[in-house]
Amino acid sequence: MKAISRILVAIKNPWARSLPAADKAVRLARALGAEVRLFHALSEPVVVDVREIQNLANLERIRRERVLAQLMVVARRLGGEITVTVAAEWDYPPHEAVIRAAHQFKASLIVAELHPASHRMPWLLRFTDFELLRLSAVPVLLVKTRPPYTHPVVLVALDPGHARAKPAGLDAQILHYGSAVTRALRGALHAVYAHNPRPAGPALPGEGAAGAADIAKKAQSQARAALDRTVRSSVTRARRHIIAHHPVEAIDTVAREIGAQIVVMGAISRSGARRLVIGNTAEKLLDRLACDMLIVKPIDFSNRVPMTPRGAQMVAHSGVQTGY
Repeated sequence: MKAISRILVAIKNPWARSLPAADKAVRLARALGAEVRLFHALSEPVVVDVREIQNLANLERIRRERVLAQLMVVARRLGGEITVTVAAEWDYPPHEAVIRAAHQFKASLIVAELHPASHRMPWLLRFTDFELLRLSAVPVLLVKTRPPYTHPVVLVALDPGHARAKPAGLDAQILHYGSAVTRALRGALHAVYAHNPRPAGPALPGEGAAGAADIAKKAQSQARAALDRTVRSSVTRARRHIIAHHPVEAIDTVAREIGAQIVVMGAISRSGARRLVIGNTAEKLLDRLACDMLIVKPIDFSNRVPMTPRGAQMVAHSGVQTGY
């Protein structure tokens, strides 16, 4: 599995007074010995008078150079013992621009800030963070909080029973990245498994009379054995959490109880009518979790974003005024 050696930071506003995503990315890069690239997508439409359209290239260049200069200011503030480079490109929509920039940089991690608004009907509104979660093959760290990482509690959300159609290798990916981040930041690694309270396999004779308590106890025992096989020595026994509940409730509850600063979990992208009916656990936790989220995709996840930048969005107008 890949080490985290290059981190692309998606910068929404280079002039923002606070850039927690950049701060945290640099903190992680220092611990890992990784490179950092600050990237801003120039994705806003450019309104051009058709009589001045020949000046479009010059307008694009001036705007891009202004953004790059500001990114360099941020890079000098954040840099030091690690390499921090900058990039800005005319490209849209923003989530595709970030994915293309990550591909060009050969990034092993994307860091981005979570959209501040609630993600109601995100598949229709196309929030950048939601689309990164859905489409990026590169792991994405979504930053929700401002406090820096100081020996953080990291929670990996696993599904050893693969009850929700998760690929078998995804748990290994989640554990790999969770362990790497925890070691680098000298944190504490926890694991949570939200399991089905009904045990696997055929019913035993007389099981119906045994009552719900015995059934739940057997299911808990099977779940613990499955989690133990998955994490092995990566997570101490005292930090393994077995919850007989829906994953959204279980992950949120455990994250709050242990004071997690990062939750690492997997996501598989769905499309069409099926994705409108079957929600993804990571998507449902976007607004619910009070901490940062590191989203990991299966190894064989296929990239569906074209790698050729689109350039600037141009909106031309004639400059002719009309009225009543």
